[in-house]
Amino acid sequence: MPESGSTIYLGVDPGLGTTGYGVLRFAAGSIELLDGGTIRSKANDPLPARLDELYCGILEVLDKYSPVAMGLEKIYAHYKHPATAIKMAHARGVFCLAAARRQVPLVSLPATRIKKLVTGNGRASKEQVSGMVRHLLGVTVEIKPDDVTDALAIAIAAYESEKNDRKYKRLSREDS
Repeated sequence: MPESGSTIYLGVDPGLGTTGYGVLRFAAGSIELLDGGTIRSKANDPLPARLDELYCGILEVLDKYSPVAMGLEKIYAHYKHPATAIKMAHARGVFCLAAARRQVPLVSLPATRIKKLVTGNGRASKEQVSGMVRHLLGVTVEIKPDDVTDALAIAIAAYESEKNDRKYKRLSREDS
């Protein structure tokens, strides 16, 4: 990926019922919000129909914006809520498949890394992450729903993670 020019990243906050997505363009040290929204599946539909709804929805976003990478939050499973992790895993699998079908590289990040890359603190609160996302995007109003804010944070973190990886690889080559 070139350092100059503009680069589009897609962030996805996976969920079986509601998935947030955010599309950002990074260029010359600035970030432009291109799109943000949700993809929803109907709770009463059978699982295959719900997954198809998510798959088709994310393909529309991928086809419209042709991002260079898709950031996706890793699964976090809390022992008190194993069913939540399973539902998220179903949705996450569909998004991985969609990225593979469109040949869009996946940047998979744990929640603590996303928070660290966006706010500087891996234990930041939802409010801190939301505030920093609004600040970085120059948005003065609250972004709703939270799924969209989370997806935008994931897009920012995916870009920053890859930027750090490119910088590290370049420095490693210079040391050789």
